[in-house]
Amino acid sequence: MRPPRFAMPIYLIVLSCVLVHAGFGGAKVALPLHALNLGVDPFTVGVMMALWALCPMLIALYVGKLVDRVGPRVPMVGGTLGVMVALLVPYFFPGVAALYVMALAVGTAFQFFFVPAQGITGALGGPEDRARNYSLLAVGFSIASFLGPLIAGFSIDYLGYRAAYLALASCVAAAVLLLWLKGGLLPKAAVRTGEEPKKSSSFELLRNGRLRDAIVASGLISIAWDLYQFYFPIYGHSIGLSASVIGMVISTFAIAVFAIRLALPSLVRRWGEFGILLYAIGFAGAVFVLFPFFRDPYLLALASFLLGLGCGVGQPMSMSLIYSLSPPGRASEGAGLRVMFNHFMHLVVPLAFGGIGTAFGFTPVFVSCSALLLGSSYYGHLVERQSARSRP
Repeated sequence: MRPPRFAMPIYLIVLSCVLVHAGFGGAKVALPLHALNLGVDPFTVGVMMALWALCPMLIALYVGKLVDRVGPRVPMVGGTLGVMVALLVPYFFPGVAALYVMALAVGTAFQFFFVPAQGITGALGGPEDRARNYSLLAVGFSIASFLGPLIAGFSIDYLGYRAAYLALASCVAAAVLLLWLKGGLLPKAAVRTGEEPKKSSSFELLRNGRLRDAIVASGLISIAWDLYQFYFPIYGHSIGLSASVIGMVISTFAIAVFAIRLALPSLVRRWGEFGILLYAIGFAGAVFVLFPFFRDPYLLALASFLLGLGCGVGQPMSMSLIYSLSPPGRASEGAGLRVMFNHFMHLVVPLAFGGIGTAFGFTPVFVSCSALLLGSSYYGHLVERQSARSRP
């Protein structure tokens, strides 16, 4: 039996995601460790990580509209090439200034790959294939989240920081070649039905309450994910863990993300997409309290695994919800709105929690994030119950 026509494009997207996100995610581990090695304080590391999100926050909507108009191939190839070049900046120009440049450039370039990858995945096949496609995409990101920290950590310990950036850039270079040779398999443009929609502000999409709730829930999961990826390397460095051990602990987080995403279909049937998002936010909040009490790598790996179970459901659930709730022909625009909101969180979280950590130490960082997530989950459940009672 021949595979469906959409099968090859989704596998192309997933494989590209593994390669690009391995380089991108590995750099998120390498940059704070490299900066700390150069004598930079945690707040300044937070500034660097905030730069990672500054331009993406500003351009995400533009990228979504561009993909809806011209199709995904050119933005994805260009963005992937940009990520590769950005990762090579610290290789050719060692020093703190190069880390600022890389943080700004790699985050910006990645959006030209990430937004179209989200937007077109739901358009492949029919509505019955959407959950499968987003699950495959999420599994691809999970594999990359496992590989990236391992590549970064072991490369740093055994080859040095410059070689680590070269190794990460090599992963992305493979994706550039793949998209250049096989990019013709991707859809030519976003799916549109009926008449061309009237031009309107992207923020009008937020009038849809369920779409707005999905975007906010996605942002809360993003806070947990970002704070972990930003602050755990700093915490691990402070208690004397090596870069390879830090990379292995972070990889247990990715293993949990991979495992929970395999179980998502049965979880969705039991609790529904919004219900799972709310439970995941609360579970992640409960786990965050554990980190400042652990110094043993095995206990930290256990806590990371548990946190990965909570964070792992957020991305595929929110992507699927946003695609299904966006107006026809504006799926990538809806994805861009989600990315913009998430990157606002990426911008605020490193600055806020980097400042808290510098002033008060590590425990308040983890406890305050835990309180935010638990409170948001509780409030979301209250709103859901009130909404259910008001339905006829």
